[in-house]
Amino acid sequence: MDAMAKKKKKLFNVTKAVKAASRANIGTVPVTKRVPVKKKEPGEKHKPTLEKLLEE
Repeated sequence: MDAMAKKKKKLFNVTKAVKAASRANIGTVPVTKRVPVKKKEPGEKHKPTLEKLLEE
């Protein structure tokens, strides 16, 4: 018969303990809302040629 592997004991994590204690005192933090990134209008890729400048 195969013996089942024993579960690992979870190590004490100070950070998780502090966060859990602060959540108990203050409460859960409200979810942050992402600010949508405004897309820039694409500029001209090339400088206008002399011919185009003379037309204007």
